Amino acid sequence: MGVEVKFCSACGSAMEYREMDGHSRQACTTCSFVHWGSYSIGVGALVKKDDKMLLVRRAQNPGKGFWTNPGGYIEQLEPIEETIVREVMEESGIEAVVTGVAALRDQPRDIHNVYIAFAMDYVGGEPRPDNYEVDAAGFFTLEEMAEMNVAPFTRWLADIAFRGQSAGLLKDVAPIVPLNGNGLFRV
Repeated sequence: MGVEVKFCSACGSAMEYREMDGHSRQACTTCSFVHWGSYSIGVGALVKKDDKMLLVRRAQNPGKGFWTNPGGYIEQLEPIEETIVREVMEESGIEAVVTGVAALRDQPRDIHNVYIAFAMDYVGGEPRPDNYEVDAAGFFTLEEMAEMNVAPFTRWLADIAFRGQSAGLLKDVAPIVPLNGNGLFRV
């Protein structure tokens, strides 16, 4: 069921359980607010330079000591493409641009997590850790990664980055209708 919400985040009134769409959902006793669940959206970068991919070594838990691709969580009002560019710069000092969506992970749990991995082109900079979230950064080949403490999910993403058979979802820069404020990707 997840976390129980006792008070409405819209008006502060008490919440109650109601049957909605075949599920027991928490709804406000005063206004129309419905708590649909708790969700988080994570993003990750697959930045390649020549025959190498950018990795950072986690300095904090979860994952302390593991090499992973740079990434993080989106901020409430931040466009997702800006999130991944910011996270790459913060964690590694590398400037990169989004070229497409390479992979997606769906992780249902108390706080349902969706993770979007972006294919990115290297623009510039030398890898340097932020010395807070990560304590090392660099570009590595698949062969080098085989000898490193790379997190299993990152190994899967590296396989996609190096051996993927698809261009993934590409940014729709000219949608058929104007949908300002939306990040749109398509085949």
